[in-house]
Amino acid sequence: MPAERRLLPLCAVAEVGDAFAVRVVAAGSAYAVYRLAGAYYVTADECTHGPGSLGEGIIIGEEVECPFHQGRFHIPTGRPSLPPCTIPVRVWKVHIVNDQVCIDPAEPA
Repeated sequence: MPAERRLLPLCAVAEVGDAFAVRVVAAGSAYAVYRLAGAYYVTADECTHGPGSLGEGIIIGEEVECPFHQGRFHIPTGRPSLPPCTIPVRVWKVHIVNDQVCIDPAEPA
């Protein structure tokens, strides 16, 4: 029998727009929440290259640009797409429950 999934609500779907990311702190961790073409995505908030907050980054197509050094990540996959970023950012599968963007923080990377 699989372990019970414990979903962590991050924010209401209405809080997330197509033109910007939302930084959310929940259960002691920071996340960046995005909406691209009606689909929701969640990554770790902290850039893997430095202290930048991706939740405060600029959305360019399917990428988020770190406000600290202008490196970019592909939002759906977390892959770095523009230097100086070289290490992928953590992503989670999104679950929409009662109009809330939720993740399973224990989901394997």
